[in-house]
Amino acid sequence: MNKRNEEVLLQGNEACAMGALAAGMRFFAGYPITPSTEIAEFLSAELPKINGNFIQMEDEISSMGAIIGASLAGTKSMTATSGPGFSLMQENIGFASMAEVPCVVVNVMRGGPSTGMPTRPSQGDVMQSRWGTHGDHPVIALCPKSVLECYTLTVRAFNLAEKYRTPVILLIDGIVGHMWENIEIPQAFEVTDRAKPTVPPEWYHPYENLPGGEITPLAPFGQGYRYHVTGMVHDRSGFPTLVHDEVEQCLKSITNKIKNNLHDIIDIEEYLLKDADVCVVAYGSVARSAREAVNMAREEGIKAGMLRPITLWPFPRFHLEDIAHRMKTFVVPEMNFGQVYGEVLKSSPKKAVRVTRVDGELVTPDQIFSKIQEVSS
Repeated sequence: MNKRNEEVLLQGNEACAMGALAAGMRFFAGYPITPSTEIAEFLSAELPKINGNFIQMEDEISSMGAIIGASLAGTKSMTATSGPGFSLMQENIGFASMAEVPCVVVNVMRGGPSTGMPTRPSQGDVMQSRWGTHGDHPVIALCPKSVLECYTLTVRAFNLAEKYRTPVILLIDGIVGHMWENIEIPQAFEVTDRAKPTVPPEWYHPYENLPGGEITPLAPFGQGYRYHVTGMVHDRSGFPTLVHDEVEQCLKSITNKIKNNLHDIIDIEEYLLKDADVCVVAYGSVARSAREAVNMAREEGIKAGMLRPITLWPFPRFHLEDIAHRMKTFVVPEMNFGQVYGEVLKSSPKKAVRVTRVDGELVTPDQIFSKIQEVSS
């Protein structure tokens, strides 16, 4: 592996794998699937060198189950997949959400539905990442636009997973995953390690309702702490319950730990927004085209700017609502039929237009610029 202080030429998927190792990930379970396979390939070679564990599972269902088990044993764990594999993981992602087990799921998005276009990029899994598994619970999903962010956001995904005891999804569209860029790997960054219980095993409850919204540390199995884990609604000890107060407390807990920390979880990038009256909302690789389109608009005297959701879920709607009053309109380019466009409409009804592309090609700066011209005329 390359030294951290070197400038290196990396593919997005490789940078993601390196970021996972830098965050302390030591267990990976997965199944090869285009266009995410380079992540598994890289980690299969690197994890054994540092006493980590790589295992190729028989499918994506078992892959998700394996990383949940590894995390319960105290090891930072991750899987990577795409399209159909992400669909297969949904039930166990719901289990990890209910059982409050930290882990990271990387989805390198490709064209769909079904087998779709395995070698072509897409942003079609945005809504699946939010609503793919059943039940009412929040989701954290991050979306990089560059090879460097594949590294840094993977580290951040692990930090958020450990801090809030939740699965975190990293949505990398196929263009970014297979893109090659020269990057300088950060020499210093924050790594959040799992908090340890401060009480003896006989006093420990894994789902305790602590004061001030503090999240109960997750004790690793095999170190003297015995407790029950289930996907059912549970009491503070992890055992299934139908007691009304305990049911409500369980479901509020998995919701409020995200809802009450939006300021820490949500991250955005703003570009030329201070005086803008047209705002382009773009994410992933499309944000690169959007930035160029904004520059083209500025050259023509159009006051355009860009807001990029780095955290796609929870969606940064308050940031949009804060600027909506001074915008003529929002322009939302996506490699789908308008999944984030719908979220923008909730924040700014009747003030948004979309630029969509679903043929497996990137939305171009010219396409976005044409729409900016249209709404500005």
